[in-house]
Amino acid sequence: MLEWTREWKQQGLDEGRKEGESLMLQRLLTSKFGPLDAATQARLAAADSETLLVWGERVLAAGSLAEVFDGTPGP
Repeated sequence: MLEWTREWKQQGLDEGRKEGESLMLQRLLTSKFGPLDAATQARLAAADSETLLVWGERVLAAGSLAEVFDGTPGP
């Protein structure tokens, strides 16, 4: 039972981290490019943690919202 508890706790931590990454990226994108459409919000919510980090790095140099997502398959 201890192993199950550890796995459950880790899953919760992973989900919380992903949710935080998604929220931060949403705020950065909104700040830089204006309100996000529903499709973009859904894409952020469906993305895995690694993809969110890639997109987050691109925000700094991107001149448009499309540049953030270019070359990355969407979830």
